[in-house]
Amino acid sequence: MKIAFHGAARTVTGSKHLITLVNGKKYLLDCGMFQGMGKDTDALNRNWGFDPAEVDCLILSHAHIDHSGLIPKLVKDGFAGKIYCTPATRELTAVLLEDSAGIQESDVKYENKRRAAEGLPYLTPLYKTEDAQIAMTNFITVEYGDWFTIDDNIEVMFTDAGHIIGSASVHLKIKENNKLTRLTFSGDVGRYRDVILKSPQTFPQADAIIIESTYGNSLHDLNTTTPDLLLQWIEKACLQKKGKLIIPAFSVGRTQEILFALNQLELERRLPELDYYVDSPLSVEATEIVKHYPQYFNKTIQRILENDNDPFGFKGLKFVKTVDESKMLNFKNGPMVIISASGMADAGRVKHHISNNIESSRNTILFSGYCEPNSLGGKLMSGRDEVKIFGVIHEVNAEIAAIRSMSAHGDFEDLSQYLACQDPQQVKRLFIVHGEYNVQVAFRERLMRKGFDDVEIPELHAEIGMG
Repeated sequence: MKIAFHGAARTVTGSKHLITLVNGKKYLLDCGMFQGMGKDTDALNRNWGFDPAEVDCLILSHAHIDHSGLIPKLVKDGFAGKIYCTPATRELTAVLLEDSAGIQESDVKYENKRRAAEGLPYLTPLYKTEDAQIAMTNFITVEYGDWFTIDDNIEVMFTDAGHIIGSASVHLKIKENNKLTRLTFSGDVGRYRDVILKSPQTFPQADAIIIESTYGNSLHDLNTTTPDLLLQWIEKACLQKKGKLIIPAFSVGRTQEILFALNQLELERRLPELDYYVDSPLSVEATEIVKHYPQYFNKTIQRILENDNDPFGFKGLKFVKTVDESKMLNFKNGPMVIISASGMADAGRVKHHISNNIESSRNTILFSGYCEPNSLGGKLMSGRDEVKIFGVIHEVNAEIAAIRSMSAHGDFEDLSQYLACQDPQQVKRLFIVHGEYNVQVAFRERLMRKGFDDVEIPELHAEIGMG
């Protein structure tokens, strides 16, 4: 058996890990899109490093685009197998992939206008909306905690990873040459003190583990709660400076956490009377899907639901659906809060809001999660004086800030707790993925001090034998 790491290898996005057995069978763990990689992003997303037609099945950990975003292209390029995931993941993936296709078609249309004027060849999107719809017919859903058989070689079980609704760690029993190998793929590991979701579940002993490492060398700030931090920025940006507070937020997970925190402020009668806009049709749809799965909420939310039937709604909240409604926000000068996708600000309506508001010192752009260094969000958070948006250079006069306590990824302590159910001496190989390389190096040192002897950081497209 071999494992090849075709994404999220010494970088955070593009999760794709291909298992190949001696008999030639191939099983893909995740099929994510690279995001925020600058000029290299498109080429990384177009070149697989393997033949999609040779893959027998895909096992999907969760719906986020950096884990699911290339599924339509995989099918378009020849993959014909089944795609296994949890029910909530399937429902979220359907809307995320259609949204991704729409963004690509829109971006390519815009880019081709410029290329036509310069006499350059036209670009094509990675896939279109109909490709996303076709891909969804391959999905098979399985609940948490049930071992299911893919074929004579592999059994699989999902456990709750606590990252977003439906997110799973993937556990495999692989039979090969009369030998059983127990392999765990963490997916993205959530937090043990998440305000909405249950904590990650314990899982059976593994012989080999593929683990994410986004925050593998840091600890989240637990001294100040998210509602308090949001309130501080609302008061500063909207009440003191009389400007707009623009919050780039991923449609699945982060947007719901922000809405929940604002709802908490209203319940405590601390929420300022302002207009709060969620400007993302996808975020609106994703929020409704999240509400369909209250069984995945933690005990705190379950108690709140006894008295508040909508923990994501509050006075002043407005959902923006049409493009014209979104554009109208640019002509409103009063203080307001705009929550819009995407979280890295590399695509979606939030990119337009930043473009229109970044040059005014009255405004504030508040990031709520991880941004790839080469993404627009990453560039702004690095302190640049100017950035290029839609081909136009903008001076950065708006205040740039971040709430680091809101990540849906576990920090080092969470990852350590996640691995605490394992006997390190029985884990023969441990592969660190989904993180920046310097973070992974520090994480590897910590894991080795905890007794994990063979800890590796694979390079992109590296294929490693497990014999």
